Amino acid sequence: MDRPFHGAKLFLTQGDRLLTYLRDDRPDIPFPAHWDLPGGGREGRESPVACALRELHEEFGLTLPPARLTGRSFPSVQGPGMMSWLFSGCLTPQEIAAIRFGDEGQRWQMMPVATFLAHPRAIPHFQRWITAR
Repeated sequence: MDRPFHGAKLFLTQGDRLLTYLRDDRPDIPFPAHWDLPGGGREGRESPVACALRELHEEFGLTLPPARLTGRSFPSVQGPGMMSWLFSGCLTPQEIAAIRFGDEGQRWQMMPVATFLAHPRAIPHFQRWITAR
């Protein structure tokens, strides 16, 4: 797929918990000090799933096969007129134990999905995407 899109995020769960991270608290980034999902912006001509998986590896040191993910697109908030993607999948306890958090963000957490959806410092459009997926 080579259609223009802005980026891709991941809704990765294990039971009722969701992989999240607390963004850095810097004024030069969108949503500083907010809870975020793994993922980020497209690089080059990569596909949406390749974008999501590259970001997952960079941010958490995890490598998942594309076949374990399902996705859908949403209108991009950061790239008006473009689409962004949310991919869903499940993590094993072994994968969670293997996480090696990268240099973006303050910390990571397997947060209950209900907590993320109600959290005042979770990125609002990702809360909506999760509810709509």
